[in-house]
Amino acid sequence: MEQTVIDVVIIGAGPAGLQAAVHATRKKASVVLFGKSAGSSIHGAHVENYLCVAGVTDGAKMLAIAQEQVLGFGAKIKDEDVLRVEEKEGLFSIGTEREEYLARTIILATGTARKKLKVPGEKELSGRGVSYCVDCDANFFRNAQVAVIGNGSAAVDGALTLLGYTPHVFLISEKLETTPELQQKLDSSTVSRKDGLWVEKIQGENAVQSILLTDGSTLAVEGVFIELGAKGAIELAINLGVALDADTMTYIETNKRQETNIPGIYAAGDIAGQPWQMAKAVGEGCVAGWEAANYANRLKRHPTT
Repeated sequence: MEQTVIDVVIIGAGPAGLQAAVHATRKKASVVLFGKSAGSSIHGAHVENYLCVAGVTDGAKMLAIAQEQVLGFGAKIKDEDVLRVEEKEGLFSIGTEREEYLARTIILATGTARKKLKVPGEKELSGRGVSYCVDCDANFFRNAQVAVIGNGSAAVDGALTLLGYTPHVFLISEKLETTPELQQKLDSSTVSRKDGLWVEKIQGENAVQSILLTDGSTLAVEGVFIELGAKGAIELAINLGVALDADTMTYIETNKRQETNIPGIYAAGDIAGQPWQMAKAVGEGCVAGWEAANYANRLKRHPTT
């Protein structure tokens, strides 16, 4: 029995992937989206800076509404992890936890995998004082005492950014390694340094109250920003020969149509670079879904071109 070919396969169930599904189905393309919404960076977040959203909205609720929209437009959502992707006779073969699918186009919207501290209290207080994105959550900690955890430039940049919201910023690092430019900015700033230390535990009942450091001391804070650097979920892309940015090799290069260097493969959202914001992800998802559907429809009309 001949296997059904899907017009557009979307890998990633966050804002970029869900928006791509909406626009691809509107172009009369068959669409299957793979991913688990709980893995999205906004699942445990509180959103207040997205257009037309009043007040603070729960990210998980927004994703649930988006999934209903996607299903309503006729796309399919499969709660499966994609394990491999490869080219196969002019199409793309997608292997998941359960089976194999064939697609004319792929949209990579996998987001980025934020590195975790893996200490007690981190998971329990995620979204309740523990954050992985300064740009996303700094506004919730105006004039509060906060700590940034990390050893690289991401941590330094995060600490400096937070000074625009609160004067009470601590930077905790075992061995800080950053650029001379950022080091100079840090040295001339009012960020309080805790060098040669790390976090043993994040403490609090219903919200972050303090952190326990490796020297046995306790630091009272309301916010903990974990900035260990974000590694893009790019393994699938690399296997396909998709080009990464030349400078850092941490995100996928795309043009204004969200096309990668491989025909038929698109990328949108966090995996396509900063800023890691939902507004950017949704916009890029819209473009990627539209363009991928157009590409798939052209292939169906002219299969040999």
